[in-house]
Amino acid sequence: MSTTGKAYIAGAWEHPTRKAVDKTLIQLHAENVKGALNDAGLTLQDVDGFFCASDAPGLGPLSITEYLGIHPTYVDNTDTGGSSYVLAVGHVAQAIAEGKCSVAVITLAGKPRTGKPNKGEGAFYDDPNCPDVPYELPFGHVIPNLYGMCAARHMHEFGTTSEQLAWIKVAASHHAQHNPNAMLPQVVTVEEVVNSPMISEPLHKLDCCVISDGGGALVVVSPEVAKSLNRPLVKVRGSGEAVKHLNGGKTDLTYSGAVRSGPIAFGQAGVTPADIKYVSIYDSFTITVLMTLEDLGFCDKGQGGRFVQDGNLISGQGKLPFNTDGGGLCSNHPGNRGGMTKVIEAVRQLRGEAHPAVQVPGCDLALAHGTGGYLGSRHGSATLILERE
Repeated sequence: MSTTGKAYIAGAWEHPTRKAVDKTLIQLHAENVKGALNDAGLTLQDVDGFFCASDAPGLGPLSITEYLGIHPTYVDNTDTGGSSYVLAVGHVAQAIAEGKCSVAVITLAGKPRTGKPNKGEGAFYDDPNCPDVPYELPFGHVIPNLYGMCAARHMHEFGTTSEQLAWIKVAASHHAQHNPNAMLPQVVTVEEVVNSPMISEPLHKLDCCVISDGGGALVVVSPEVAKSLNRPLVKVRGSGEAVKHLNGGKTDLTYSGAVRSGPIAFGQAGVTPADIKYVSIYDSFTITVLMTLEDLGFCDKGQGGRFVQDGNLISGQGKLPFNTDGGGLCSNHPGNRGGMTKVIEAVRQLRGEAHPAVQVPGCDLALAHGTGGYLGSRHGSATLILERE
């Protein structure tokens, strides 16, 4: 069943905190839900669908809905890491198209700075039943290593340089200076990025995202509900999802699952990369952005370095503005799961509600992409195409 035009994002809210010393995880979820519902002009009593992932405390949707005092008739607790919330929009659209719900909330919250890690974050490495553990845990890899391997291989195969990767951070910093909540609001240069401490060769400190508390929520509704609200109409035009894993060791580190999720979303939406005015790309590391842009078809494989250099991702300067809130590289990466904020900023752009200094003129078609898991091993990719109607 096609879901094109069957669902609209009516509410989008990002928690302003980056360090929640005075809030519990469940409080963050509740505040996110209320914020998104207020943005949509709806109430808790209107909600009949609830979607979350493993960042949710307790029994996930059961615990949160009880805390909120709501009684949805459709719930979903799908977890594909940081891509969960991009993927969830497509799942909500399917549920709405099938008549399962008409007002659904998707929520993310985390406290990696001031609390314990979410139970879903790396928990499988503590599980002796996980099939990966005996083969991977003895080597003691950490997350930056998995991304550093991808960057090193990309450089080897295609001649990509550290300076080209640095341009991604530079673009994010140009946008973050206009975000009062950004953790790193200072504009940086290519030289500052490549001269920052090496974390996992060839990735430097400024090639890495921030770690923050916080979160956000979305309200996705049926066309009938959307048109009854006094809010801009942001239509779900297309969505796609895919999984990439190590395939028994037969894998290529230079591409991501976006090579499969992207064509699905573009095919459903009936548009091409050339039609997109703005992109929100998961930016756990600079290499994540570069590879994703290639895999989604914004440039040929191996040409990502040339595509991102010289400010091509800076709003008002380049051809393809990206992450105009500063993204995970400069603003926030709540709960180590950044897909939610990618959708929120895409909604802001389509509504014309981004900061005036970074608002893309005539933005009527936007793409949000999430990468969950680890780029150098197994991960889930989710691509979402949204339209201002």
